[in-house]
Amino acid sequence: MVKKQEIVKEIVKNIGLLDDQKIRAALDEQYDTKERLAKILVRLGYVASEGVGNTLVPQVGMLPVSIKTEDIDLKAVDAIPSQLAAAHRVIPFKLEGKTLFLATDDPINFLAVDFFEKITNLDIDMEFAGKADIDKAITDLYGSKQKEKAPGHSGLSKLSEEIKDVKGDDDAPVIKLVNMIIEEALKRRASDIHVEPLEHKFRIRYRIDGVLHEIQGPPKRLQGSIISRLKIMAGMDIAEKRLPQDGRIKLRLENKELDLRVSTLPATYGESVVMRILDKSGFMVGLEDMGFLPENKKEFEKLINLPNGMILVTGPTGSGKTTTLYAILSHINQKERKVITIEDPVEYQLDGINQVQVRPQINLTFASGLRSMLRQAPDIIMVGEIRDLETAEIAVQSALTGHLIFSTLHTNDAAGAVTRLVDMGVKPYLVASTVQGIMAQRLVRTICPSCREIYNPSKEEAVMLSIAPDQSRDFEFYKGKGCSACNNTGFKGRMGVYELLIMTDSIRELVIENTSSAVLCKKAREFGMRTLKEDGMEKVKRGYTTIEEVLRVTQDA
Repeated sequence: MVKKQEIVKEIVKNIGLLDDQKIRAALDEQYDTKERLAKILVRLGYVASEGVGNTLVPQVGMLPVSIKTEDIDLKAVDAIPSQLAAAHRVIPFKLEGKTLFLATDDPINFLAVDFFEKITNLDIDMEFAGKADIDKAITDLYGSKQKEKAPGHSGLSKLSEEIKDVKGDDDAPVIKLVNMIIEEALKRRASDIHVEPLEHKFRIRYRIDGVLHEIQGPPKRLQGSIISRLKIMAGMDIAEKRLPQDGRIKLRLENKELDLRVSTLPATYGESVVMRILDKSGFMVGLEDMGFLPENKKEFEKLINLPNGMILVTGPTGSGKTTTLYAILSHINQKERKVITIEDPVEYQLDGINQVQVRPQINLTFASGLRSMLRQAPDIIMVGEIRDLETAEIAVQSALTGHLIFSTLHTNDAAGAVTRLVDMGVKPYLVASTVQGIMAQRLVRTICPSCREIYNPSKEEAVMLSIAPDQSRDFEFYKGKGCSACNNTGFKGRMGVYELLIMTDSIRELVIENTSSAVLCKKAREFGMRTLKEDGMEKVKRGYTTIEEVLRVTQDA
């Protein structure tokens, strides 16, 4: 591919169309976006029309051809999926032995040559046709499929039945089915879509409020087509099935901007695909929406408004740490303060904040990025995660020199974060000097407001809540019966349960003595710290969630 790009570069340069800098910018953009070069030149404002490619036809050695639909070899058409042909503006018109002839109105679209050679295992001979001929051929060959109306929100089962009646591997139903899978996930408030090839079935599952729910999947025979469609949408190499890949899908559904982070993983019976749904329009929450009890919220607001020091948020993957950090930054972000973040990945853009994406392949790590950020004279720094001693030491030094640092650690409870930093190699006295507070958290599902009902807890449940059996009638306990609004789960939405450890002088002395996390936790409770389980049980008493939910997420704490 590099050789062909260099040919294009020399041709464009020699006819005086663009200078070196603009040519290189366009080719780099093509490498990232996989778009046609002529389209990129127009978008970057370097040329006025995609028709500039016509000037290059003699230089690239293309032969002009006249495309008539009735003369097109249908075996050639079958060699390339319709959505790919239309996207790249190519018409397969002849197949001779191992050579596939394509017509295009974009003579500098060498990217398509490489791409189609890879997915077809054929030699590609690209010829030039006029724009009108290409437009007519696309309409004649693929137009009827493209004009089919997408189904409404009648569920996946109806569309799945339609697919079963389709003979062959028709592209249009697959496109509709993929769109429907994503739309249904959005409708059900899913955070992730899991597409999993099994031995005898093709399974689709949605993660809703932290729990996976299986839906009726499409026929197993459509597995390859659906996965290929998702990889095309995510800008992945559909011919590469042996290695994991990462990509992104950006789209608008129901007037919402969605960003899907896509990951593929080769498994025994095909590639497993997971899509994380990042809903930009409905993401941002404030501290008041996070489920703090009033006393915890007051203490936490004091903590995050300190002028310097380090504040840590801990918990396992999926416990909402990133959401908490974003809520903190939104709360304290002011025009008088410079805020910089370094994240892996940057999931959401925050107005007025400089956000940096970690890129290990070019040695932009948390540590190197944090070191460079300090030269930008920030007031507040957010480090997505402290993973190693180098990052921890730079963060500690930054906190010592007047910066306010927010970051996360993977520990089960708040006191465990102190032990983790010391285990990494940070001196205990430095931890005691810089850490101002640590908050451990989990997410529990909240009872559906549409179907919640009062019930009387059992004696065992009353004991868990530290309530005497004769006092249980002083409280109203709720559970969800299950309804259409919550997909019959009894839960709708999530809230946090928290454990907030404030670094008092007494606790700092214990940290300097390298005391165990159990002793730190005991001392913090003497100063009023409520554990994760205690915070959760308090929310059970207030009718927000259930005992089973609290026990499910706090069993490791």
